[in-house]
Parts: sequence; C-alpha cells; structure tokens
Amino acid sequence: MGTIDTLEVWQRGPVDGVPPLLQPVAHALLQAGEEVSRYTMNYPNIHLWKRPAKVASVGFHLLHLKGVLDRLFTYARGEMLSTEQLKALSAEQEIPARPLAVEDLVEAFRVQVQIAIDQLKNTNESSLLEQRKIGRQQIPTTVLGLLFHAAEHTQRHVGQLIVTTRIQQE
Repeated sequence: MGTIDTLEVWQRGPVDGVPPLLQPVAHALLQAGEEVSRYTMNYPNIHLWKRPAKVASVGFHLLHLKGVLDRLFTYARGEMLSTEQLKALSAEQEIPARPLAVEDLVEAFRVQVQIAIDQLKNTNESSLLEQRKIGRQQIPTTVLGLLFHAAEHTQRHVGQLIVTTRIQQE
C-alpha cells in the first residue's frame, strides 16, 4: 500500500463533512483537481490554445471544467443559469481576447472544485431524488443525476486534458 500522498483521493477515506452518498462525487472532483494541477505544472502558456490533431485545447478544457461545474451545481440547487454564466458558456468556445495564464485557469478550476465540495457538504441526502430541470428545454433530471454527471463529466475532460498535454510534450 502506498503512502497517503500516492493514494488516489477515494482511497484516502471520507471527505470531511460530505454526506456518505455524495462521497464518490467529492472524491472524483478532488481527484480531478489534483490531476489538473499535476499535468499542467510547468505547462507553457504558448500551447494553451493549440489543438494538436484538432482536439480541444488545454485552455478550452480548463475553462470548460470550471464552467460545467458551476452550471451543473447551479441546476442541482434548483436555479437557472445567470446571464454571466451563459456568457461564460459562450466564451468557452473562443480563444480569449486577453491573454490568460495556465496557472490562473488552474486556480480558477481549483476554486470551483472547492465551491462544489462546499455545496456537497450542504446537500441533504434526502434531496438527492428531487426533480430538477436543465436549461431552456427544461430537461428533467434529479439532484443526484446532476451531481453524478458533474463528477463524471469533469473526469472525462480531465482525461482529455491529460492526453493533450502529453501529446504536446512529445
């Protein structure tokens, strides 16, 4: 067995304050945060918006990771997206007009993960099957569906980010 530092987040035990049924969501988000930090360490800003083999750029993934957590957790609270959130969603598809640093994008994601963990701590397990609606089309789901999707969607994009950073390092 490895030291606590080499274990994946889920192997380190429960996240303090997070209800038992939401531990997998917390573990996945915290793992994503660690992996994003690890794989973007010393990543050159000059590569941030490059798209090797036309895959999504590392910059896109970093913006999207923060944004999707914000949006899905907003829906989980039973709220609609704000104008600011909708603008951020549109902006994820474009290279920002002002230069952004990798470290700033990673920190913004780290902060969003912590906001999500705080929300998990304040989510009552009895609310997990409550109905929620997504977007203008009012697609039906549940609180649990949104939180689970936030975790798995985040992990999916982190995997893509890792592959892209590795390709660019070759």
